[in-house]
Amino acid sequence: MKLVASESLSRLAVLHCSACDTEYSAFDLQRVSACCQVPLVADYDLHQPLSRAVIDQADTSMWRYGALLPLLHEENKVTLGEGLTPLLRLPRLAARHELAHLLLKDEGQNPTGSFKARGLSMAVSKAKEMGVEGCIIPTAGNAGVALAAYCARAGLRAVVVMPRHTPQAFQEECLWYGAEVELVDGLISDCGARVRQRNADGALLDISTLKEPYRLEGKKTMGYEIAEQLNWTLPDVLLYPAGGGTGLIGIWKAFQEMKQLGWLAPHVKLPRMVAVQAENCCPLLETYEGRQPNCHNYHGHATLANGLAVPHPLGENMMLRVLRESHGTVVSVSEEGMLDGMRDLGHQEGLFVAPEGGAVWTAARQLLATGAIHPDEKILLLNTGNGQKYMDNVAGRARG
Repeated sequence: MKLVASESLSRLAVLHCSACDTEYSAFDLQRVSACCQVPLVADYDLHQPLSRAVIDQADTSMWRYGALLPLLHEENKVTLGEGLTPLLRLPRLAARHELAHLLLKDEGQNPTGSFKARGLSMAVSKAKEMGVEGCIIPTAGNAGVALAAYCARAGLRAVVVMPRHTPQAFQEECLWYGAEVELVDGLISDCGARVRQRNADGALLDISTLKEPYRLEGKKTMGYEIAEQLNWTLPDVLLYPAGGGTGLIGIWKAFQEMKQLGWLAPHVKLPRMVAVQAENCCPLLETYEGRQPNCHNYHGHATLANGLAVPHPLGENMMLRVLRESHGTVVSVSEEGMLDGMRDLGHQEGLFVAPEGGAVWTAARQLLATGAIHPDEKILLLNTGNGQKYMDNVAGRARG
């Protein structure tokens, strides 16, 4: 389907290949780049002046940044109120560890209980705008729940393929939204193979991580919110639990766009980005530290943090680029380390975070211990989901 951008608020201009920069139309249905078979990235017309006044202050969702989002026509918006999640100070943990500034952005307060609501709201909205009749996704849990919810909202068919060991809460929620759920033995990579087999005729839009351009655009709104919530400043270091890495890439993309627009003052430095992985599944770390050329043959294992069990991330090169440009790093955390982080955030701050959220706090403590993060720096943790969905994984572990 061909779209027309007439009378649209969006500054969407073109898509480009993330490997070679070849341009593709942003007004046709696209998947990965035909040239390099890698993710496509949306570009906006940022050469014309655009002030922060364009932000719709009456809109308390991620859609307040509409000019810098790819949806062309308002009637195609599929929303449950996602975004504008709280940026919380963590005073008790900060005092305990003698830290000057410790913050957490709590994405568990999104609809469907995770940050996946942002990406899937955007991807399903664009699927609706493009005339797609249904979507399919391999998932470790939260993305499948979000796809099921937003497809229900849009009146589209949803097919969710998830590992058999995924906590029951995720499976049940997808069914409540009316999705078709298929369980597969293995990790999300095995689910991806099943999606390709099941959707060989291309009848459904594959909304796997970075296999279409628009989940990334939903996730980048975290970056815009962080800057706005910090009065157009940024943290010194940002720790993010990176499985597929869409959020890590998207937040960095938002920071770059705001710099180009002049929304961030010239003296505002961009943060060091830290990708946090599970010791059980850390392909990015293995590549980053030179123990493998890439993640293609990496073998991972299941982990308490379902969202980190991504052994072959399509966006590996894009994540590595973010780490290089930001002078960041990669850290892995053990299963017990995740639980320790969850207990700390629960006991000290009253936050029941996902294991991924526990992992980023433990990673921060590891980096503080080595001197890679200084106690005087402004540290921001990203908690990606609500801990309640992970009860199958963590039940009985609250006391250590």
